Amino acid sequence: MKMRNIAVLLIALGLFNLSMLPAFSLQENTKKQTAKQQKEQMKLFQHQLKKRKYDDSYKYDYVNLEFWKAFNDENLDNYINLAIKNNYDLKIATLNVDEFYQNMKLQFANELPQGGLAFAPNYGKILKQNTGWNMALPVLINYEADIFLKNRDKTKSTKKLYEASQYDERAAYISIASSVGTVYLNLATLNDVIEYQENIVKLRKQIYEIMQESNKQGLISTSDVVKADKAYINGTTQLIDYKKNKIKLLNQLAVLIGESPDNIDKLKISKLSDIKFSKTVPEEISTEVITNRPDYLKSVKMLEKSGIDVRIAKKEFLPTFNISGLALFLTQNGGSGLFSSGNGIYNIAAAAMLPVLTGGSRIAGLRLRKIQYDKMLENYHKTNLTAIHEINDAMISVKRDSEKLSRHKKQLQLENQDFGFTKQRYEQGIISKLDLIQRQENLLNVNQLVTNTQGICYIDYIDLYKATGSML
Repeated sequence: MKMRNIAVLLIALGLFNLSMLPAFSLQENTKKQTAKQQKEQMKLFQHQLKKRKYDDSYKYDYVNLEFWKAFNDENLDNYINLAIKNNYDLKIATLNVDEFYQNMKLQFANELPQGGLAFAPNYGKILKQNTGWNMALPVLINYEADIFLKNRDKTKSTKKLYEASQYDERAAYISIASSVGTVYLNLATLNDVIEYQENIVKLRKQIYEIMQESNKQGLISTSDVVKADKAYINGTTQLIDYKKNKIKLLNQLAVLIGESPDNIDKLKISKLSDIKFSKTVPEEISTEVITNRPDYLKSVKMLEKSGIDVRIAKKEFLPTFNISGLALFLTQNGGSGLFSSGNGIYNIAAAAMLPVLTGGSRIAGLRLRKIQYDKMLENYHKTNLTAIHEINDAMISVKRDSEKLSRHKKQLQLENQDFGFTKQRYEQGIISKLDLIQRQENLLNVNQLVTNTQGICYIDYIDLYKATGSML
């Protein structure tokens, strides 16, 4: 039995982990209350994670579907829905949240007792005892008494990372939805622009042919024919560029909604003139709206995490307390009653350790955490300024481009009136067909200008939506 006691003592001593514990001590009732809150919060996080797997409504809350429905376009609504379900960047963002949750669970496990059970049959001889089979069943328990709540703070730090990852996920959904909307509206604009450009090319071809015939009759110079030919070629080149950009945008849209670019012919794009944005865009937006932005909310969480990390670094200067327990059940030569009290050896021990010579690692660690905290603080201020800057830029774009659209529409109205008078003069034989075609080309150019400006205004709305964290 003495040998058994010695063996048990050696095993127990081997279980002692000597590290260092947290910063300031708390009263016992405070610790119990904190532990209860910690447990309740972990249950809440676990409930949220399970809900995420079976209910994806939170994803639609991220992108604020009401904003996209304000465009009154079924195709756009469909592509936003497809992106939410199929976009691979969004799937990765969601998996990142799950990954941070499991990291939090891993850290939380360090706050709990750790135990192990072994089964060790062996054959041999111990001192003068008979040779034979021996059976040992050691049960080992180890617990780091979190007196100073360092492990608790480490769990809180990982919680902040988990919460920050949710804001990254939300930012990803807003970004992808904005990209889908931008690409789609650019395609709708480009379709109308291409239609106008095709008509412009046809008119320039007619102008070139008329001038070519007039040159043969000696009515105009060869220089005028060359200029008409250049205009025709430039128009054709522009049309080619427009069509090339359309294919690129269709490929981009396909990838955003998780579709193969080989199937871009199946993508439906509405005419820009059929898209009517019905939501009222505010003339002024309070800077407090930045508190809804995911990047701002993430910067707050990261700042809080850095503060906790500084506290953990301070607690590294305190001792670590470990409690270890051992229950060792032995039987020799195939004897029965392995779990009987006569065959059991029990031991419980506690140890404390305070590292003294660490090469300055703890001081360097504390200084490092303080530097990281200062960086997070500066990043927080930078995020605030960037958010205000983006909102102001988006607001001024909405205002100025809306004014520009209003003037272009007025210009189009005047151009339509002017073309009506030109048409009348042509029918009266006052002007030539060439003059009529040239005025018609001007009208198409202004129509194209209005279309481009209208598309830009819609993109401005999306930029403002993104700048306000989807809260427009």
